Amino acid sequence: MPLFHLAVGSMLFATPSRMISLSLPDLLIIIFYFVMVLGIGLYLRRYANTSKDFFLAGREMSAWVAGLSFLSANMGALELMGWAAAAYQYGLLAAHFYWIAAFPSMVFLGLVMMPFYYISKTHSVPGYLQLRYGESTRALSGISFALMTILMSGINMYAMALVMKVVLGWNIHFSIWISSLTVAVYVSLGGLFSAIFNEVLQFFLIWLGALIIPILGMLEVGGWSGLIVKIHKRVQSNDYVHLWSTLGSFSGNPMGVHWTGILFGLGGVIAFGYWTTDFLVVQRAMAARDLRSATMAPIIASYFKMMMPLIVILPGLLAIAVLPFKLVPETAVQPGQYSYNEVLPLMLARYCGPGLLGLGVTALIAGFMSGMAGNVSAFATVWTYDIYQPYIRKFETDAHYVRVGRWCTILGVILSIATAYFVTQFKSIMDYMQALVSFFIAPLFGTVLLGMFWKRATPKAGFWGLLAGTLSSIAMYALVKANPSYLSIIALSPNAKDMAENLYRALWSWIICVLVTIVISLFTTRKPPDELKGLVYGYTEIPSDRGLPLYKRPIFWGAGVAVFFALLQWVFW
Repeated sequence: MPLFHLAVGSMLFATPSRMISLSLPDLLIIIFYFVMVLGIGLYLRRYANTSKDFFLAGREMSAWVAGLSFLSANMGALELMGWAAAAYQYGLLAAHFYWIAAFPSMVFLGLVMMPFYYISKTHSVPGYLQLRYGESTRALSGISFALMTILMSGINMYAMALVMKVVLGWNIHFSIWISSLTVAVYVSLGGLFSAIFNEVLQFFLIWLGALIIPILGMLEVGGWSGLIVKIHKRVQSNDYVHLWSTLGSFSGNPMGVHWTGILFGLGGVIAFGYWTTDFLVVQRAMAARDLRSATMAPIIASYFKMMMPLIVILPGLLAIAVLPFKLVPETAVQPGQYSYNEVLPLMLARYCGPGLLGLGVTALIAGFMSGMAGNVSAFATVWTYDIYQPYIRKFETDAHYVRVGRWCTILGVILSIATAYFVTQFKSIMDYMQALVSFFIAPLFGTVLLGMFWKRATPKAGFWGLLAGTLSSIAMYALVKANPSYLSIIALSPNAKDMAENLYRALWSWIICVLVTIVISLFTTRKPPDELKGLVYGYTEIPSDRGLPLYKRPIFWGAGVAVFFALLQWVFW
């Protein structure tokens, strides 16, 4: 029987048990939230009549609105549930994905790369690649990005279904469709305007609802010292409460990774690739009203990003300490067992009573909608401007492309539902997500980086380097699946685990992309200087902010993030 049919059949005939029943206040909170987001979509429809309004929110967002939306687009159910699961699976090492994978790359995006994106006034990252390398590179990156956003959107659907199944016992199809259709309606009506304003609302809802678990959990275990004691009693073999001290060998930590994988694979390639080239988040900063606001948006977001472990990593650590049963990988779940992916809803069921449950479930729904809305709005933009307009219908009216964007939003939702079933083939949500990043984002970062900082990079080299990096990453993944012995070559150790493999695979694919681009560039014709103005360092005049007071300059706030980052590394070493 095909995989898809097996997945659907298991969902149709499953009879999830209800852990908690919703009270009337809980139901009212959830219903009010759905009504509110639909109302925002209907209200903002009047402001989304042109393509600039629909796809870039009219470029009228302040630095704070763009910054909170920038982060909220990354705070979907994938983040809330996926990293809680990763923390249960890997311990405090999962916090690296918020700290070393946040501060350097987000500040670099704001200070260095946003001027190029903003000055070029492109609609998307593939749009920048078209200006820098040509149509073939844009087509390849556009198709890859569209595929990635749909696959990632499916994660949010699957995560939401888990919440409803574990906490409420709701039918999995009902929970997927009602939430998905809500997203389709408000994004198709208001475009990026609606997505951004709902994401800002969802940012506050997520924090308000998700803080319940760490607050009540830390009271139960007796603070951080009590949590460490309980974790050490439950887990005898590995150290789950340190960031760096266990990374001297592959076998000394639960992730099976060496510090080189964290520093170069995660901090160097995956993080920089995601935050600087993933149009899902870059699109929000590009909607800012001026260059300074666009530059400040990711820096503002980075402060909040480094506080996110409070609501995503800490619940996973608490679960290790307090849950009376052991969770297992998604691929090993037997009747009566729960998977890593179900950590957050299990903890929600443990701590939340009437009223608090409604708030907690609403926070998860908000996270689901935030992540999904970000993916489908980015999909609609890339499909319309980087695939449909240049290759299918070139000379249509602005109103026509807005209509296409609205229909692409609905199409993106439908395709996302189909891809949700693939998530069950991975041990955890985050293993799946990082595999996608290593396929599509890591090599893309190499192409964009060389395009911005190396005048000699040529159009042909950009295309073949990106293709080589993407195909090599997929090939490495397939090799390990076909023959696990290749893991010791790709991840440098037979003791490496899935997440470690993702980190090293991303590093190798980036290196391959860069090397292929450099070699081909040396033997092919580059663009003349006048075609590189506004696209490459050395040929672009960047507006100076030296006349501003120090506290208003982005570099001042970027330095503040660096201090915050260093303090966290020292405390949790």
